[in-house]
Amino acid sequence: MSTKTISITEEAYDRLDSRKKERESFSEVIKRLTGKRSLTEFAGIFSKEEAAELEKNIRKGRISATKRLERIGI
Repeated sequence: MSTKTISITEEAYDRLDSRKKERESFSEVIKRLTGKRSLTEFAGIFSKEEAAELEKNIRKGRISATKRLERIGI
């Protein structure tokens, strides 16, 4: 197995170290923290008001993008 050496600040190291479980390597911590996540993990993170605002902004963005594409003939 090959390895890479990286430089991180002491603050980043301390944060990573605080998430490290007993007998877990730093590579294992990084893989655990950056692994693929299921969308169901994000269920309920927004209040109803926040979700409504996000939905409104997404719709505005889609409308705006559609108009831009129509202007350039796509």
